[in-house]
Amino acid sequence: MYRQFLDLSPEVKAALEAGKPVVALESTIISHGMPYPQNVETAMNVERIIRENGAVPATVAIIGGRLKAGLTPDEIEYLGKQGTRVTKASRRDLAMLVSRGADGATTVTTTMMIAHMAGIRVFATGGIGGVHRGAETTMDISADLEELANTPVMVICAGAKAILDLPLTLEYLETHGVPVLGYGTEELPAFYSRHSGLRVDYRVDTPEELARAFWVQKELGLKGGMLVANPIPEEYSMDGTGINAAIDKAIEMMNERGIHGKESTPFLLATVKDLTGGESLESNIRLVYNNAALAAKTAAALKELDEK
Repeated sequence: MYRQFLDLSPEVKAALEAGKPVVALESTIISHGMPYPQNVETAMNVERIIRENGAVPATVAIIGGRLKAGLTPDEIEYLGKQGTRVTKASRRDLAMLVSRGADGATTVTTTMMIAHMAGIRVFATGGIGGVHRGAETTMDISADLEELANTPVMVICAGAKAILDLPLTLEYLETHGVPVLGYGTEELPAFYSRHSGLRVDYRVDTPEELARAFWVQKELGLKGGMLVANPIPEEYSMDGTGINAAIDKAIEMMNERGIHGKESTPFLLATVKDLTGGESLESNIRLVYNNAALAAKTAAALKELDEK
């Protein structure tokens, strides 16, 4: 049914048909998460890291109304140069963008959806969306959390973005039955920082353990995805006090300007970058690389389980 709208790149199609490991990647990080040309450089480096760790990258986007799993370098360059002129596409945008033949940069939500349509089970990103600070009055809760509760894709990230209300995000995931696994840690990483003071559900120490947990979840017939929180490498972790002060200032500026909804996260990330003199951007890039390597190893371990 949906396959009439779905295009797999030749590399991704061949890998899936041959039973090789494939890792999905989002495109909002290209168009809305970083400035040009760092966004394109980062996207190409992430694809290289995934290949070096034994898997095939599938960057996901909507281009000309087509759902794409696997982009060409030219398509990645296009998204990077277009930047925020490309629609930030969540679940509610998908049908309209496809029907209008428009472009869209996929969020965690739509990347999970398109990855699942394509048969890709592992997805690497920077950080997921979650419950925004002040959500008790604004009801601003990312669609990423609902998608994790319903779509069987493993999402490997550095935790939820630190601009969010992390305790409420964990509560929401628990309510919806989404397992939160800490890779090599019992503590939820806070995106730019390794520490949040919050506990994950389980600690897991190898890609093979991650793969087996996800494989068993599927074999048990349990719906929904699995969230892997992979801490930013120690050498790139930012001081919690400093980054939280920058986030608080960015949120204050956002509220003063009346920014809300899907524009909140890009504004906050860009403002935090400026307030930290670019340090947060470098941390963001490094944690994405770290997640890509782990995702590739996990996807390869998952394929080995399939073959047993």
